[in-house]
Amino acid sequence: MTTAPSEPETATPTRRLLGAELLIVLGLSLGASGISALISFAGSLTEPIKLGQQVATLNGSRAPGRPWLDLVWQLYAIGRGLMPVVLVGYLLVREGTTLRVLGFDLGQKLRDLGRGAAVAAAIGGSGLALYLASQAAGYNLTVAPSGLPDVWWRVPVLVLSAWQNAILEEVVVLGYLLRRLAQRGWSWPAALAASSVLRGSYHLYQGVGGLVGNMVMGAVFCLLYRRWGRVMPLVAAHALIDTVAFVGYALLAGHVSWLPTP
Repeated sequence: MTTAPSEPETATPTRRLLGAELLIVLGLSLGASGISALISFAGSLTEPIKLGQQVATLNGSRAPGRPWLDLVWQLYAIGRGLMPVVLVGYLLVREGTTLRVLGFDLGQKLRDLGRGAAVAAAIGGSGLALYLASQAAGYNLTVAPSGLPDVWWRVPVLVLSAWQNAILEEVVVLGYLLRRLAQRGWSWPAALAASSVLRGSYHLYQGVGGLVGNMVMGAVFCLLYRRWGRVMPLVAAHALIDTVAFVGYALLAGHVSWLPTP
């Protein structure tokens, strides 16, 4: 009588393999975005016009004049943008755990939303003030959070885009990155600095204000994540900040004098 071969045991990843895994995940997601943002900023600096007169559009049309095709492209981009999160989830399962270890679950919905709203209220206003000051001083591009046409799906797509950004960034740059750096033996201050610099780097295409503001936000988010042990409050905070920025710009651009527009 023969027996089925037993499943091979999964060896604990070495520090070198964890480092390689981390580079792959970042290379397929926000690390690559950081390099792209650096190249974009270098291009902006070498333009003959000042930074404040240049425009960075965050949610632009992908098929101008063809709203249904544009909608399909928007939904495709949102879904594709979440694939690094799926990859992180898979890698954690291979490790013997799940995304719950990062606090990415709906087990504390009201508490997470309440904490997120408080963080968004505290950071959103100061972030807007920093952007307006740096743009007026010529250190930041004019950021257009929405370049979508005025069609029925504009607001829902902007909200989905805000949540996609929030989930991607907080799962990868906050929960996953800090976990892997700790497993590789990094000290807490070094890990905090790495996460904050990475967060700032992929916002550099906006200018110096985008870099500095998001580094500060990254440091605050790291401290809160360490305190709460959950990414969900920070996902909620990030999503609320982006939703207000995206939808608010779409509704207010051209109607208020204080908001810079192209």
